Amino acid sequence: MPVVRGKAIEILFSASAIARRNLELAKDIAAHDYTDLLVIAILKGSFVFAADLVRAMHDAGLAPEVEFITISSYGKGTTSGELKVLRDIDSNPNGRDVLLIDDILESGKTLKFARDLMIGRGAKNVVIATLLDKRMRRQSAIDADFVGFDCPDHFVVGYGMDVGHAFRELPFVGVVTGDA
Repeated sequence: MPVVRGKAIEILFSASAIARRNLELAKDIAAHDYTDLLVIAILKGSFVFAADLVRAMHDAGLAPEVEFITISSYGKGTTSGELKVLRDIDSNPNGRDVLLIDDILESGKTLKFARDLMIGRGAKNVVIATLLDKRMRRQSAIDADFVGFDCPDHFVVGYGMDVGHAFRELPFVGVVTGDA
């Protein structure tokens, strides 16, 4: 069990398993016909997954435009659980196919908000890719079209996901189990 910053971390999904799954996801994504594909990574947690998936998509024959959006869902600048765009995309999604990429689909609120936002801006179609899916936590009626792994009901870190801005750099997804 790796020890990082004095914490023992149980590996749930190894770096090699994630790399293999990214290639499979990219092939699945590339098997569809898209109109001027726009990929939008939802920051911050998705940045590692999005980078690896976009490169794998290139290898699978896709050449999408890539954008980033930051949506607050943790109370920063929001009241009563409403969501807010902190950093918006520059591209116009009107008439285009959009692929939203996020690290984890949990409650579904953020991805539903992002999907509805892009549809409201005229996107032809919006599909979703997530590295992890925690179906047991769903509060909104939304599912991902492309899922890396079903995730057990644990707070996970690594591969872009953090706790207190720590552990994003880990090449795997794991659970902090305690002090080492």
